[in-house]
Amino acid sequence: MMTVGGHAGKAEIVNSRTGSLTAGRYHPAVTVAAVILFARGAEGALADAAGRGAARRIVETAWSGGATPLVVVCADPEGTGAATLAGSPAILAEPAPPEAGPVGQIVRGITVARERVTETEAAIVWPGRMTWVDAETVTSMIEAYGAHRGAVLRPRYETNLGWPALIPVESLTTFAALSPTRMPDELLADLIATGVELVAIDTGDPGTANDLSTPLEALPEYEGPPEPVAGPAPEWGSAAAEMPDDAPLEGPALAPYAQATDEGD
Repeated sequence: MMTVGGHAGKAEIVNSRTGSLTAGRYHPAVTVAAVILFARGAEGALADAAGRGAARRIVETAWSGGATPLVVVCADPEGTGAATLAGSPAILAEPAPPEAGPVGQIVRGITVARERVTETEAAIVWPGRMTWVDAETVTSMIEAYGAHRGAVLRPRYETNLGWPALIPVESLTTFAALSPTRMPDELLADLIATGVELVAIDTGDPGTANDLSTPLEALPEYEGPPEPVAGPAPEWGSAAAEMPDDAPLEGPALAPYAQATDEGD
């Protein structure tokens, strides 16, 4: 269960990697969503990730790192995905039609995020298999976007560019026009080929290069960025400070979603 409590004006969230409590943080000048994609539907969302469902673990990590709003794109005809996200701040969104391809699912998630928070400037696009990403990586990407507005950001671990990746909203129209047959890595390459800048962020996070198929205990130690990703750290907490210490989380909200009971009507 996600825990919210008062501590220095910040929401305390269970850390994705260690299980310890860390403070949810917000960049006061940048609104970056997290769009979490489960191509296998509820089966992927409920996959065991060191004792928690994959969707729940990723939502906790994204929220703790400062992303908002949080959109989970997942087919959920039986309502099991909504159940695993109960009590979280996530928005559960029905996927785009399958023929829209990966680009359609990503655009669907970003569109829902913008409908919920119109000030959303970018989205961290997060494949549901990437369960071991550290919350500090989310924070680093948001900080870095503050210094590289309009750029595509990708986390780098050792020599590998990994996931999740940040896509600026200002490039959404160009991105949406890409081929539905292209896979996510190819889509990013195609977007960059149109002239959008790519910025690689050294995160020191093995979770950006290893998915759920690698046991958590087999990952190398998290090292963190070798240097600040965007200069001096910003003042955190302007949004979180407005949250009462005992405020419950809302959710999951539902972006118009047909449930199993609607079938055959």
